[in-house]
Parts: sequence; C-alpha cells; structure tokens
Amino acid sequence: MNPVTEIHSIDAPELAFYANLSEKQLYHYFEPAPGIFLAESPNVIERALAAGYEPLSVLACRKQLTGRAAEILSGYGNLPVYTAPDSVLGQIGGFQLTRGMQCAMRRKTLPAVETVLDGATRVVVLENVMNPTNVGAIFRSAAALNIDAVLLTTGCADPLQKRAVRVSVGNVFLIPWTYFPGKMVQEGPQDSSACHISSLKALGFTTAAMALKEDSVSLRDPRLKSTEKLAIVMGTEGEGLRQATIDACDYTIKIPMSNGVDSLNVAAAGAVAFWELGNHRELPS
Repeated sequence: MNPVTEIHSIDAPELAFYANLSEKQLYHYFEPAPGIFLAESPNVIERALAAGYEPLSVLACRKQLTGRAAEILSGYGNLPVYTAPDSVLGQIGGFQLTRGMQCAMRRKTLPAVETVLDGATRVVVLENVMNPTNVGAIFRSAAALNIDAVLLTTGCADPLQKRAVRVSVGNVFLIPWTYFPGKMVQEGPQDSSACHISSLKALGFTTAAMALKEDSVSLRDPRLKSTEKLAIVMGTEGEGLRQATIDACDYTIKIPMSNGVDSLNVAAAGAVAFWELGNHRELPS
C-alpha cells in the first residue's frame, strides 16, 4: 500500500517537483547525474514505468487514488503519493490536462549513438527541431510507422519535456533515442552536421535529407525503399536543414505540394515520409 500524504498548500515542499521547480531546474536536479522529468496522465506514466524509468513520487487527485493510479502503482508499495484538494491542484499549471495524475521520474543516462543504432534499419535524424510539440508528434509517428530509432542534435527540444511527452502520448518511451555528441557549429569546412552524417555513413546508413530542392528524388524512389539501412534527416521549423547537412547526405527528398502550398509542418512531413519509407514488416491491416 502506497503511503498517501494530503497536501494543503501549493508551497508545500512535497510539491516542489510539480509546482515550484521549472523544467530546467528539474533537468539539472541531480547534476552531474541525469535529472528529473514529469510524466503526466495514467497511460503515459504506465508506459514510462514499463520502459524502466524510476519513479520518485506521484501527485494524484483523490479520484485517481482508487482508480488507475492505484492499479499502476500496485507494484511500487514504498513510493510516496501526494494528493490535494482541487483548489490546490488547480494552481498547478496544466494539471487539468494530466487526467489527474503526475509522476516525477529520474532520467536515464542516454545511450551512445552506436548503441541506439545497433540492429536499426530505419532511423530519423532531427536537426535543431526546437518546438517540443513537433518533437513529440514526430516521436508518435515514428513509433506508429515502424521507425527504429530517433537521433537528435543538441539544438532540438528535449523529448522528455512535458509538452513533448504529452504530444507523443508516451510514445517517446517506446522508441530508442539519443543525442549526437557536441553542439552544432557555424557552417563551414568543419560543420558538425556533416560529421553527424559521416558517422551515420560509417555505420552503414544511406542518408536522405528532406528539403525543398528541385534536384531531389521521390519518396517512392526504389533506391530508397531497397536500401538496407536508411536515415531520414529532417531540419528545424522554418529554415529547414542546413546546407552543409544537405550536401553531406546521399539523397535529397522533396514532398510535392499542390495549391500553392510551399511546405508541410516538419511533423506532418515526417509522418508522410515514415509511412512511405518505414519498415512495413508485419503491419496490421
């Protein structure tokens, strides 16, 4: 039976993770060790626990204490559980969007790029995709459409940011991911994006940049579909991929537009590409 503590003030120290510390502060909480993130809603928390993330405490509305929260936490008898009146919970930003349950969890040490790519044949590379909504949506599409892994540059939004996790509906816990080491530098002979692409090629991946260029190939190009290991490279909102990245890739992919529309949102473009180029092995009808 989990110990339940009733909280009556938004300033109670037990609510620090949920109400008083920013996501940046949580990220650095155990520095130099990995910090903390918040998982929201019973379904998302359940997926995070199944993926091996360590829970530190739970904040739940009273209704959840005899509902899903009780089911999910049945195997975590010593985990502190906090509850509070609606008047207190309502002061926590976004709590009404969490289906009455949040869980503070320890981050994991991120694996090396080589570890994430071991056995993968279809992967996505995100270069400086800064909007957490887009990152979450890309993870959701990648998990649903048979992408094996996601790699991010350090300029990308954190996949464990609350909004990214929420938009991914917890699918960020279902697909392996990590960051490339090092920060992006200015374009030039030593551009780090070219190094990222080179490291993928060294691991046997054909690289395809999604960009609005005329000298591009179709998503249905048989060379893309037949390649054993393919990395789909996607760029930041608005500006897209850096030129050095495009130049370093083996192919450039362009999704044809109609009605004068110039491009798709990066998350929407990803869903189209993943459906066409993902591993369609044993997909249900």
